[in-house]
Amino acid sequence: MKSAKIGLLGFGNVGGGTYKILTDNKAIIEARTGISPEIVKILQRNRNKKRLVSVDPVLLTEDPDDIIKDPDVDIVVEMLGGIEPATSFMLQAMKAGKHVVSANKAAIAANYKILTDTAQENGVKFLFEASVAGGIPVLTSITGALQSNNFIEIMGILNGTTNYILTKMTEEGLAYKDVLRDAQEKGFAEADPTADVEGIDAANKLSILMALAFDTYVAPEAIPTTGISSITESDICRAAEDGKIIKLIGKASVRSGKLEYSVQPMMLDKAHPLCGVNNEFNAVYITGDMVGELMFYGKGAGPLPTGSAVCGDIINIMKNMEVEK
Repeated sequence: MKSAKIGLLGFGNVGGGTYKILTDNKAIIEARTGISPEIVKILQRNRNKKRLVSVDPVLLTEDPDDIIKDPDVDIVVEMLGGIEPATSFMLQAMKAGKHVVSANKAAIAANYKILTDTAQENGVKFLFEASVAGGIPVLTSITGALQSNNFIEIMGILNGTTNYILTKMTEEGLAYKDVLRDAQEKGFAEADPTADVEGIDAANKLSILMALAFDTYVAPEAIPTTGISSITESDICRAAEDGKIIKLIGKASVRSGKLEYSVQPMMLDKAHPLCGVNNEFNAVYITGDMVGELMFYGKGAGPLPTGSAVCGDIINIMKNMEVEK
């Protein structure tokens, strides 16, 4: 059986989840594609960190060039996080004729045009389903089954940390600082939660959604963004008295031919489908002119849900490789 040789840049939670899926479900992937996914090298710079899975040490390298410059590698999977050196590594891989899959919303949102243009110029695929809403296949739906639609509006709960915090504040009457501490203890929030609680993470994801749905790239820093750190118990109570719930919403909509967008806490009517999305779950609510209203719901993070989206992109590339051959 022909194989697709895969190099993983990064072996944290998502990298571990991706490795586990490609190995545990290898037989079903082979049956569906006729190609065997073969992980040939993994960039892992911190050998002492505890990992989701154990691998043969011979697969590990501390030099990204062992993956990027290896002529046998077909697909480079970038899961390092951060804008650099991740962006440079992806561009180098594309210029070397390798397909690239990424879960890195910060790098993609910051450098969307150069990444997509470089992929096109070099005749390679660049897929990034896992960069928005973890395991929820919203990007693939926008560019696939829904591509005949003019999109009217996209709004979503795009960050699990903030949704967890607001859920606990709403349901248990807790103060923001107390729930944040709880979220950090449970691993739902980072030691430095700024990117989550100030809406930066959601703005990155909204930037990517807009680029695909509205064919308009807006840099994350150009999106008006307000986080949840100033939300108080009084705000939650006032919303409840009006029959509403506060959620951090990334929203983009077309009004009179103009695209409007923001990330901010919004008071939604309790009947709105997004109000039923609680704790660390994500959801994206899409309105198309032909399909009407749709909602995509599920786990927006985690090694296996996010790894599932990464592997979906890998498999799509593998299928195209078979057609090209």
